[in-house]
Amino acid sequence: MVIDALKGFDEEVPKWDIALAALAKEEAEKLGRGLRIAEFKRLADEHAIRFDDIMVTMFELVINKEWRYEYPDGVEKNIARDEVEKLYVGGRLAEADVNEYVGLWLP
Repeated sequence: MVIDALKGFDEEVPKWDIALAALAKEEAEKLGRGLRIAEFKRLADEHAIRFDDIMVTMFELVINKEWRYEYPDGVEKNIARDEVEKLYVGGRLAEADVNEYVGLWLP
């Protein structure tokens, strides 16, 4: 019976953590600008969240065009899934893996 009720349920589950996405958006709004890696590190420390969980969420948001990433000169950079997959070492993103992303992450 429950299965029958779910047959018409067609909502797609987000590919990112919606709570982390909301936290990042709130921080960007509070600062009045995009976020840098340093802000994600600080948020991870302040909220006892794994840094790589935040970054996985941010990459997913950019890949899915919910956020954008801009180089320091303001030029938007598309990020593809294969680019992100190359960053994983041992199944997790390390801080050193994302240090080249010195631009802004924008909602």
